[in-house]
Amino acid sequence: MKDFSKLEKKLELKFKNKDLLIQAFCHRSYLNENPKCGLENNERLEFLGDAVLELVVTGYLYKNYQESEGQLTNWRAALVNSQSLAEISEEIGFNDYVLLSRGEAKDTGKARQSILANAFEAFLGALYLDQSFDAVQDFIEKYLIKKLSYIIENGLSRDAKSFFQEMSQKEIRITPEYKVLEEHGPDHAKHFTIGVLLENKLIATGTGSSKQEAEEAAARNALKVKNW
Repeated sequence: MKDFSKLEKKLELKFKNKDLLIQAFCHRSYLNENPKCGLENNERLEFLGDAVLELVVTGYLYKNYQESEGQLTNWRAALVNSQSLAEISEEIGFNDYVLLSRGEAKDTGKARQSILANAFEAFLGALYLDQSFDAVQDFIEKYLIKKLSYIIENGLSRDAKSFFQEMSQKEIRITPEYKVLEEHGPDHAKHFTIGVLLENKLIATGTGSSKQEAEEAAARNALKVKNW
């Protein structure tokens, strides 16, 4: 078992219930190989952490910005998407503590991104249960909210799918279509490859852990291809 006290020291946190902390990093696959470890997987904590994360970010945006609901929604989505959460997880060293099966431990790319994003949310759920809402709020504002200014300054919250449709209709009077090209993985960790087409011609593809994420990635890539 990994030494989670080092992570606590790094984050300047002290868990009263160490099992909660460890559970936050326990992937389902680890239990398949270690059924007697006495832990649960992190999926229930992830469910809780996701809700706390959305509440904290929503409250912060509401209190600090006067923009429309639509704009605030876009900023929130850019902050809490799986890529953003996985990046933060890597920055604060979560990658070194995730408990995985030997097979899952070899995964990289989108699969590892999803695992890290889920671990981040599960950690928030564990912190909420072990300490308080205020502790989670402080943690999110310290490690995640700091990305907001970069997102705003670089226009990273723009909805690529809507923008690509807008440009397609403006430039060539065609509405894009999206098609699932590939789907693989177990139900709890699906991955999709989706193509965006104009008049049945494939313009670009994108991948993601949901159809929505893959469509957004395909639209971003299509914008680059068309130079829009």
